[in-house]
Amino acid sequence: MCSHAKRLRILTRLSIWAVLATSWGAPIALAPVTAEAAQPARPTKDLFLDVGKHPPITLLINQSPWYGGFEKVVKLYEEQTGNKVTLDVSPYAGMLEKARNAARGKESPFDWVNIDTQNTVEFYLGGFLAPLREIDPDFRLDPQVSRYDDCLFWNERTQWRDRDGVLMGLPVQGNVNLYYYRSDLFQQAGLKTPETWDDVVAAAEKLGKAGELYGFVVRGERGNAIRYDWMSYLLGVGGSIEKDAPSGDFTVTVNSPQAKRALDFYLSLAKRFGPPNSGAIGQNDLIQLMTTGKALQLNMVAAAWPNMDNPERSRVVGKVNVAVIPRPADGVFATPIGNWVSGIPRNIPAERKKAALAFMKWFLTFEGQYKFAEFGGIPPVRMDVFDSDLVARPEFRWMVAYKKSLPYARQVLGYKEGAQVEAILGLRLNQAVVGELTAGKALNLAAEEIYKAFQQGGRRTGLLPKLPE
Repeated sequence: MCSHAKRLRILTRLSIWAVLATSWGAPIALAPVTAEAAQPARPTKDLFLDVGKHPPITLLINQSPWYGGFEKVVKLYEEQTGNKVTLDVSPYAGMLEKARNAARGKESPFDWVNIDTQNTVEFYLGGFLAPLREIDPDFRLDPQVSRYDDCLFWNERTQWRDRDGVLMGLPVQGNVNLYYYRSDLFQQAGLKTPETWDDVVAAAEKLGKAGELYGFVVRGERGNAIRYDWMSYLLGVGGSIEKDAPSGDFTVTVNSPQAKRALDFYLSLAKRFGPPNSGAIGQNDLIQLMTTGKALQLNMVAAAWPNMDNPERSRVVGKVNVAVIPRPADGVFATPIGNWVSGIPRNIPAERKKAALAFMKWFLTFEGQYKFAEFGGIPPVRMDVFDSDLVARPEFRWMVAYKKSLPYARQVLGYKEGAQVEAILGLRLNQAVVGELTAGKALNLAAEEIYKAFQQGGRRTGLLPKLPE
């Protein structure tokens, strides 16, 4: 039982969360919480999970904005358990190939591989990962751990990622895109946080200054960058890449009128309000433009947040805030999910599999996720961390927008051709941004190429009529 004082502290924190949660955006339904049922306000050393002694493990991990937090939480795991962990850190561009080679070899050098969400199907379908309950028959996913649109499961019967299937991986980090903006300048100008695309454009027109303060910056870099960021716009207008993949209908719809509307708007933001080199803008550029005070608005992964308030890197400490990505006036809120999934290769000895799963069990506890967030590992994947005392701290003001965004977050490319489709869109969308192709031509070419990929994969597919080019 909690003391009266502790109950009061917990309920006060929950009240703070409830007030914050009712600010702009979709309302969040909060279940009644008693003091006894509430999570600890802060973890203490003796609350960390005892996983026992295990042999050393090696994890393949990507170099990302949240890596520093992960590295610190791994060191804490070593201190808490005495178990040793080696991190093999790879740039994003090399991650997939290293994971593929490891999982397909005689014996993987890694005990745990980190897989970008759109690439998980390749590993599930190929049988390269060990189902987690084969390693530990008693293992169950904690209800507080987000399933991120069921990307952790593989249903062999339906050939889809759904929770009726087998649990194949665990979430490491739960990226979704958020809308970043200079809240200080909005406040000075009497502008409200944008809810629609029209609001975004109005703010850019009023506050943007060519060459000094870019009204809106898009990520136009070829590859994953532009494909991922454009998804918010495509989904927001009700568009899609394919008609109904979960039901087996792979008719290509990426060259629909809705998709062209989304791309036209993306291009207009780049041309009217962004820097002249929009086609080369990547994630690091977005971070730099916002932290140096040269960007007014942009969409960016939640994981980039720690840079905003870092006095060693940012000139706008305390001047940036985030919200749910604005929607078209007649559309819906939408953001793509860009989470990372940990998988344990099938081609390693049983004791190494158990050691890797032991680390993940520890990492996914409330205490492990709380520390991950506190160390800068943004965002954590447990929902109760968003109901902890962290939410009342200014440096975690991003948490409200993140939790509001999750109901609108969607997985895309959840099929074996996902990597091919991403490469196609990553090229054609970039060509539209740099002016090599019109929006209509870019989408028509992408549609034809995606159609061929689906044909080769034996899908039931088709094409829409071409857009005007």
